[in-house]
Amino acid sequence: MGVSIIADSASDVSQETAKEWGISIIPLKIRFGEEEFLDGKTISNQTFYEKLTESGEFPKTSQISPADYSDYFEEEINKGNEVVCLTISSGVSGCVQSANIAAADYPGKVYVVDSMQFCISYYILVEYAKIMRDLGKSAKEIADEITRVREKSTVLSIFDTLEYLKAGGRLSSAAAFVGGILSIKPAITITNGVVDVFGKARGTKKGFDMLVKRAKELGGIDFNMPVIAGFTGISDEMLEKFLEESRELYEGLKTEIKKVSVGATIGTYAGPGAVAIAFFPNNS
Repeated sequence: MGVSIIADSASDVSQETAKEWGISIIPLKIRFGEEEFLDGKTISNQTFYEKLTESGEFPKTSQISPADYSDYFEEEINKGNEVVCLTISSGVSGCVQSANIAAADYPGKVYVVDSMQFCISYYILVEYAKIMRDLGKSAKEIADEITRVREKSTVLSIFDTLEYLKAGGRLSSAAAFVGGILSIKPAITITNGVVDVFGKARGTKKGFDMLVKRAKELGGIDFNMPVIAGFTGISDEMLEKFLEESRELYEGLKTEIKKVSVGATIGTYAGPGAVAIAFFPNNS
């Protein structure tokens, strides 16, 4: 009996990476007007950002249905595997309820874990689950460990613009207007499973400095655990600038920080030009 890891596309684990890792990523659905796409399957991140900036329509995402989860669970269980299913935070989506409804048909065989995260802080939990599977841990052991560490998974991000937060109804028009005039860069993290603005910086350089300061306050990065940096938009130019400005965080690291393109779930609200880093703090 093996262990199958299942997560969703809000983790920003691409279908290519999922295949490499031997896990399954269920795509969320994205709708631009009457057009519907499967995140990371029938629409690439590049095409998504092109549509986001050019179409004039604000996209909507929809959660995964119990039937979709059930299809994935049944396929793995028929292979004789147990399943660990991680979901996007219940603070922003109903996916965990759908997964639990589906899992009820397979008692003792499917372990559903609410990641309490999304975007790249969810990514590193999926990667950690994959590492534990490769070490021979049981489904229950993996689910218990992810539950233990999920709130220690940390993402720190700077958004380039407030316009998409405004368009998504997460910010007033007045606040977005003032932020644009003053070149205010909001510093974002996830607290208790939801978006949390922990600071605001005037200009990109000060925004980068704010992320470095916050990472240090948290104890620095535990390089024995998964670490990843992410960017929104078509170009990773801004992320490269951030990694250059934050070199002091990676002293002693012998490999480069892995980079990933952030997909539709967060990209919808961040817009292009955001950068982020996800890690487990040293003191966790």
